[in-house]
Amino acid sequence: MRILMVCLGNICRSPLAEGIMRKMVRDEGLDWDIASAGTGDWHVGRPPDARGIAVAETYGYDISAQRGRHFTADLFDQYDLILVMDKNNYRDVVKLAKTKADRTKVQFFLADEGEVIDPYLHSHLFDPVFREVEARCKRLINQYRTA
Repeated sequence: MRILMVCLGNICRSPLAEGIMRKMVRDEGLDWDIASAGTGDWHVGRPPDARGIAVAETYGYDISAQRGRHFTADLFDQYDLILVMDKNNYRDVVKLAKTKADRTKVQFFLADEGEVIDPYLHSHLFDPVFREVEARCKRLINQYRTA
């Protein structure tokens, strides 16, 4: 299973999802490839937001070595599942899809068009966003473990 997490800048939500999912997958002994990207290119090569690094560390995850990258159409060929954090991310990613198969790879991280709130402008949201993302990662592993 190859999963790509996508948010706007690839510094808050998707790096948290990548880091959490990577550790959980490793702890479960699953041979999955987990990564993240952003629909915007402002933070390419940069580490996650310091507040995200801090909240992840509080809960035992280290995302400090991750670096931002930009979502491009060629990533459809590299991943089985592309999980987006909100409706804008969905629109931007699907717009780059070349085929119907590409479009079917794109799903909402929270399922059923649920959106993960972007904590970038509100520091107090990093902890609740972290907890929401961690809970969903657990469910995703259970959902796709036997797929």
